[in-house]
Amino acid sequence: MARRINIVVIEVAVLALWLGAALFFAAAVAPALFAALPTRTLAGVVVGRLLPSLLFAGLTVGAFVAALELLTSGAGWNRLRFGSGVVIAGACAVAQFGVMPRIERLRAAIAGPLESLSPDDPRRIEFGRLHGWSVAWLGLAMLAAVVALVASARTLQSRS
Repeated sequence: MARRINIVVIEVAVLALWLGAALFFAAAVAPALFAALPTRTLAGVVVGRLLPSLLFAGLTVGAFVAALELLTSGAGWNRLRFGSGVVIAGACAVAQFGVMPRIERLRAAIAGPLESLSPDDPRRIEFGRLHGWSVAWLGLAMLAAVVALVASARTLQSRS
């Protein structure tokens, strides 16, 4: 039982660290970059350079949580935490390997500031759509992390 509690403590710590980083990025870093840098294009480039680190970390955290749940299945396997880990990893993988490459190809095709395109330009519309998907996948991963974190914390509370 003590071993299982230690594993849940590790889950809580890992989930809290990644969720905190994701929240800080979404609520503070990205908005600050768009407010402080001279152009939205430059801010977008910086965000585009930082986001893969966050997504790879989320993919790793999600896989770690799911693997821990599978490895400790005889000692109180939790389907909610396992499923949340899979969702975190999957959402980050889709954002990183599905959406981000399409955004990068579109930026290369535009070959200039996005703001220079008219609002009804199909490339600008597509960029907005892809950006929305990127935000949605990260949001889903963050929501799954909250679910896993609450489930882990409740497990600790019930066993202490």
